Amino acid sequence: MIKTLYLMRHGQTLFNQRHLIQGWCDSPLTELGIYQAQVAGNYFKEQGIQFDQAFSSTSERACDTLEIATEGKVSYQRVKGLKEWNFGVFEGESEDLNPALPYGDFFVQYGGESQQELQDRIDHTIRELMEATTGNTILMVSHGGAIRNFARAWEKYQRTEIKTRMTNCCILKFTYSDGIFYLEEVIHHDFSNWKGPVN
Repeated sequence: MIKTLYLMRHGQTLFNQRHLIQGWCDSPLTELGIYQAQVAGNYFKEQGIQFDQAFSSTSERACDTLEIATEGKVSYQRVKGLKEWNFGVFEGESEDLNPALPYGDFFVQYGGESQQELQDRIDHTIRELMEATTGNTILMVSHGGAIRNFARAWEKYQRTEIKTRMTNCCILKFTYSDGIFYLEEVIHHDFSNWKGPVN
């Protein structure tokens, strides 16, 4: 059976807006982040996409994004394995303190995860969930670093390239067949109609 996975990043958060490192720590969606989740939800509606099952990182920003995008009409399971990279004591600090890419093992000495640990965790989690699902169309809401590293794990099978960073509420569409994930499409949304915060 071929299954389809829509792997989506959460909407903009307060920490995103303030350029603070946000991995296992959390902050709420901004008004723009809420709008972004609504736009992603409209995309699913316009494409006639209905989810058989849905999963979210346990982080509030991901759960809220999923609930907004599905208008609370899709039950979902919260899964710790879908969380973002653990940045250790760098959590909540300025993004200016990040080392140059690739991060590799940098955060391990500060109580965080290595890039390989993150990649192994997110890959194991998503494969396990996809094997256990009974439906064909699955939504998972996770985080930029986690999603990018999952895609990297299956890069040799990709049918399209990721040419930009993982923007808020961007979606990677994979097909899953015989234990292999094939990246089929990278979906970015147009948020230019956003009118700004409501006073």
